[in-house]
Amino acid sequence: MRFGNKVVVVTGAGSGIGRATARAFAAEGARVVAADISEAVHATVEGLEGAIAVEMDAGEERDVEALVALACGRFGGLDVFHANAGISGGAAGILDSTVELWAEVLRINLIGPALAIKHAGPRIVERGGGAILCTASVAGLRSGAGGPAYSASKAGVINLVQTAAQQLSTSNVRVNAICPGLIETGMTARAFEYAREVGKEDKLGRLNPLRRAGAPEEIARVALFLASDEASYVNGQAWVVDGGLSSSHPVTRQEFGKPAF
Repeated sequence: MRFGNKVVVVTGAGSGIGRATARAFAAEGARVVAADISEAVHATVEGLEGAIAVEMDAGEERDVEALVALACGRFGGLDVFHANAGISGGAAGILDSTVELWAEVLRINLIGPALAIKHAGPRIVERGGGAILCTASVAGLRSGAGGPAYSASKAGVINLVQTAAQQLSTSNVRVNAICPGLIETGMTARAFEYAREVGKEDKLGRLNPLRRAGAPEEIARVALFLASDEASYVNGQAWVVDGGLSSSHPVTRQEFGKPAF
């Protein structure tokens, strides 16, 4: 029960990594506030003692501020905030992406975590310290694992946690990022469903040394470690959980003027 009597907020908790992480925190004793823009978040907390669900927009400052206030008001404080909410932005290339697409992806994927740090950080300090965890991606490490807007936003998340760790120096609040590889989540569901329909499920994740995709629970286990006292000397880092994909990032090169696939 690593999180007994701890208060934990998880955004993007309506499915995938967020749902698995919220449930894992609850299983280890945490009082969980699961948040998502989708009403599916209510299913996440079904059967979880002491957990509550909140519908909100993780890229909207008023919503993030209210979420932190709710957690502190309901449970008396805040110990861990997992800024997990994100969107893919689709498959548009850098020449085809609109300004509106870039703005929305950055709003959710990068400004969202920044708002989480801004509003959760001081409340975690009040508890004597704790952890902030932001979901980045292997796409933020180098090219080849996502679209341009998505990749840039996740690279920003990695730098954000490094900068935040420095600016929260002496506060006893650790800030880290987790970089998943290919995981079956709500964001990637369409690709997984299509692969199953055409009998090519075995091709998913074939570029990493483990030759398979990952499960949300595998990311959740690492997330709990980074948020726990077991990781008390881990700060400002980007932990990669991708089956080894980023050890080489093998990709099919896209030629200028030609489709990627």
